[in-house]
Amino acid sequence: MIGAIDIGGTKIALGLYDESGGLWEKDVIPTQAQSGADLTIIRIARSINDMANRSGGSLEGIGIGCTGPVYPRQGTVGNTDLLPGWEGFNLVSAVEKVLNTRAFLENDADAAALGEWAWGVGSESRSFLLVTIGTGIGAGIILDGELYRGVDGSHPEIGHHFIDPSGPACACGGHGCWESLASGPAMEAWARAQHPQKFQRNARELCHAAEAGDEIAIKAVEREAYYLGIGIANLVTTFSPDVIALTGGVMSSQHLFIPKIRAMTDKMTGYVPHEQVNIIAVPDNVDAGLRGAAQVWIQNRARQFK
Repeated sequence: MIGAIDIGGTKIALGLYDESGGLWEKDVIPTQAQSGADLTIIRIARSINDMANRSGGSLEGIGIGCTGPVYPRQGTVGNTDLLPGWEGFNLVSAVEKVLNTRAFLENDADAAALGEWAWGVGSESRSFLLVTIGTGIGAGIILDGELYRGVDGSHPEIGHHFIDPSGPACACGGHGCWESLASGPAMEAWARAQHPQKFQRNARELCHAAEAGDEIAIKAVEREAYYLGIGIANLVTTFSPDVIALTGGVMSSQHLFIPKIRAMTDKMTGYVPHEQVNIIAVPDNVDAGLRGAAQVWIQNRARQFK
């Protein structure tokens, strides 16, 4: 069995996979990051051991996908508001100690990209991008069958490339980055600004209201599709990948966005073979993160024997 750990700010998904991607057991527990990383690891270990006992299997290794900046080579967690007090914590060493097996770590967006590339819509591609559009915007990049890493093994923050320098301020230090204009909260904030009393709605509710004919919701969806289209067109021009897969809460209403994104991409990417880039939406569910975490183990284990 391959143990899979997908750590988010509010919940942790846990699973056991076999080598072919079959899910044998699954559990979800609250993160409770404020209780401290050490106690969280104990709860993770208890759940995985219980699942392994029920399945009758033994753990070959553990793959971890974790929110926020992480340092895969060191196995540590970076500075993220979603896991207060965890900065510098060696997640890999702690997991290996309590579960007595080897573990590997990746950023959760990179892990999800590995899972979708190996066992999902990217399985026939050499170059693949998985873009998650939800509370923020993140992306994992696979080029020539390898996960792309930046300097010191870092994860590129695609959600923070700049779209409009006169746009909203972002915690990244810039103005008008993609996330500040096209994430779920950005869509919600724009709608509230138009009608503060009426539009206390989340992104999913805005999409439903747009389908019902609400004028402001329709404009919010059109604005969201516009900024998503610009960002994705930039990715097509920069990487010209075989496949760009879009996931996350906003994409639960993909029919409102994909045609407009495709039209804008076709219009703005004339110097690359944009018509050959497959832009598709994939369901946003807990198993996607778990599949990715399992692939973190498989991919890193393979590198050990090259």
